[in-house]
Amino acid sequence: MTQHISLIGAPTDIGAGSRGASMGPEALRVAGITAMLESQGLQVRDCGNLFGPSNPWLAPDHGYRHLNEVTHWNQSVHDAVYAELAQNRLPILLGGDHCLAIGSISAVARHCRATHKKLRVIWLDAHADFNTSALTPSGNIHGMPVACLCGNGPEQLTHIGGQVPAIEAKWVRQIGIRSVDAGEKRLVHEAGLEVFDMRYIDEMGMRSAMELALALVDHNTHLHVSFDVDFLDPDIAPGVGTTVRGGPTYREAQLCMEMIADTGRLASLDVMELNPAFDVRNKTAEVAVDLIESLFGKSTLMRRQTSGA
Repeated sequence: MTQHISLIGAPTDIGAGSRGASMGPEALRVAGITAMLESQGLQVRDCGNLFGPSNPWLAPDHGYRHLNEVTHWNQSVHDAVYAELAQNRLPILLGGDHCLAIGSISAVARHCRATHKKLRVIWLDAHADFNTSALTPSGNIHGMPVACLCGNGPEQLTHIGGQVPAIEAKWVRQIGIRSVDAGEKRLVHEAGLEVFDMRYIDEMGMRSAMELALALVDHNTHLHVSFDVDFLDPDIAPGVGTTVRGGPTYREAQLCMEMIADTGRLASLDVMELNPAFDVRNKTAEVAVDLIESLFGKSTLMRRQTSGA
């Protein structure tokens, strides 16, 4: 894992169903993300915030809300993330809503093609985000990024990284899922997404889920984590626009992050859907920063990395 970190703010709620995620980057900064990373011995460069169109708050058009604006933001994210990866830096995208993962992960996939790396995406979320314009009940594109990355979406989004599909579904492991729309379930099944939903975690435990999710990660793997804060149970993380009860506990989330850190292969990160408008005294941002600290190696005791040979 590189010691050079780049923070990239993307202050928009353009793909969401409620306002407020645009304030997420600043909330993470207020919660001390830079100082925390520096305390782990990392060199941090805050690249500031990207700029893009404001949220026009319009009704869906042919199944998509704000498609042109979403495209603009994702192209900007793609370019910024790719530029940092090209400098051998580890980009952390501070969202913003989860539609922005289209830009960040398409950039990561492009970088992996250029450097001949395998890509593994760990998708931490309450939602599968595999909707389409034909299935979506809302038209909100933050419910579609995984589908778009797998080639199932509008051309202007699927082509952002220069290759369609940007990723293969078999590269993705989804953790903590507990809300999937009816038609979306069929698409997830047909695509062959590997999903460790909350029932699996309840029955088998977070350790088992993460062991399987991280299986075959090796020295040639670029590990990307896309962390939607609504992955967490709303009791500990109320500051999101789409809460779903019954998510991972604080300790389960910590174990998840620690096991990712143990691989030593984390190479890029999204932190998405933090919505201070729904938060309580920035509690959710502080929990997110606490978990990210574990993702970057904080542990009670010194531990041996599980891979990296």
